[in-house]
This record gives sequence, C-alpha cells and structure tokens, in this order.
Amino acid sequence: MKDEHDNPDKTGSEPEADGPRGGERLAKARREQQISVLEVAKELHIDEAKVRALERNEFEVLGAPVFAKGHLRKYAKLVGVDPDDVFADYYQMTRSDVMPPVVAAGRSRSRQELSPGPWVAVIVVIIVAAVSYWWFAVESETQVAPPASDAPVTPQESEAAPPVVEQPEEVTAPVVREEAAPAVSEPQPDPVQVADGETLLVLDYSGDCWTEISDATGRRLFFDMGRAGRTVELTGRAPFAVLFGNAENVNVRVDGDDYPIAPSNPGSRTARLTIVSP
Repeated sequence: MKDEHDNPDKTGSEPEADGPRGGERLAKARREQQISVLEVAKELHIDEAKVRALERNEFEVLGAPVFAKGHLRKYAKLVGVDPDDVFADYYQMTRSDVMPPVVAAGRSRSRQELSPGPWVAVIVVIIVAAVSYWWFAVESETQVAPPASDAPVTPQESEAAPPVVEQPEEVTAPVVREEAAPAVSEPQPDPVQVADGETLLVLDYSGDCWTEISDATGRRLFFDMGRAGRTVELTGRAPFAVLFGNAENVNVRVDGDDYPIAPSNPGSRTARLTIVSP
C-alpha cells in the first residue's frame, strides 16, 4: 500500500519519444548545415554557453520561459526547422508533473445549513436605505425658492443692443501668374557593373533561407539570412561555393539564366553546391 501511494502513476507515464527533441532538433540541423555555434550565438545575440544549453534542452539557463521560447523560435528559423515542432517538444518537456491531491473515498462533506440571520440583515439594510433616499428627495422638493425682485424691468434694460460690426475695407488680391514646373524624372538605380572575368549572380527569395557564398578567390560575397521578397545581386569570379539552408525558398540566376538547385541529400532542404560560369 505504501509503494502505491508513493508512486501513483509511475506505470502509466508516457514513454519518451525517440529521436532528437526541442533544442536537439536545432543542433542536428545546425550540424547538417555546417553552421558553427559561434555563428548561431551572433545571430541570437547570446553567448555560446547559452546556445549549447539551448541545444541540450537546459531551458532554465536562459532565465524566464519567454526568453527560452524567443531564442527557440529564432534558432528554428535560422536553420530552417519548423518552429511548431520545436514548441511541441518544449511544452511536452516542461509541462507540470504535480499530481492532484488524493481524496479518500467514503469521506463526504458535511452539508452546511444556511442560517436565515444574514439574509434578514441584508433585507433590513436595503429597506432602510430606500426609506432614507425617499425622505431626502421629498425634503429637497419642498424647499421654497427665494422671492424675485419687485422692480419692473424696462424693455430697454432687458434687450441688449446688437454690437456694431465694422465692415472691412475691400482689398483686391494681386494676380499671380502660375507657370507649370518642368517635369523631373526620378533617377533610376545604376545597374550592377560586372568586371571582365567576373560572373553575375542574382538571388530571389520567396521565404527564409540561410545563405553563404564565396567566389574562386575565397572572398565571402554573402553571409546572411535571405527573407521573402528580397533580391540580392553579387559579382565575383567563378566557380562559387554556395550553401543554402532552405533551398526551396531561393531562385538563382547566373548571368541572366536560371540555375537549377537540388538538395544535397534526399529529404533534406539543405543544398551545398558549386556554381560555375555558363
């Protein structure tokens, strides 16, 4: 009997889910995309220790739950993981394990009989308040108004003469000749200048996609999160080393021609490829 009360629902607890959960999902996606912890810490504006605590599901290290959930959402968008899956794991791991109090069977509450005393007192108070309000209302209506003055009022005193309004002098406005201003055309943005031996890359984003691009000289051309509706134009020497965190959200054109993109592994949204000049 003691063991049953000490462990009320040990046998009925849910089995732990297989595979990574919460921050572990984010860590796996980060490693697949070869993104360092330092880069994630810079994007989230926190130190590396808190990033690793987030990946180990040690959410209490980040303080209040609102901070942990905010960092989880930004981390998920950074590595292309669905935030709803991460939050489902978070709520499952942080839910309360406090059991409801056990009420012994057979113990019934004694029915309390209400005494009429308080109700009688309330009714008496309401009646007294109503009578007092009626008495004050009658007294205020029976007050006598002060007598009016017996002095007659002449029409000259009762009717005030209308004020005299002076008419302003008529002023002739000067005639102003308006001339149409010459139309000014809006300046058009200068096209991207492509030097000899270089290639033009144009990236059109339809959603969030982490992007890293370097040219043949090792120069980093782009290292940022692409957002929906954004267009980025880059020039450099081919071939280009390219990493897309969510390849389905970006369209690539090389010197004006569409360039097909395919994920690196089946079932993965990450694409790592080399773009050569057409």
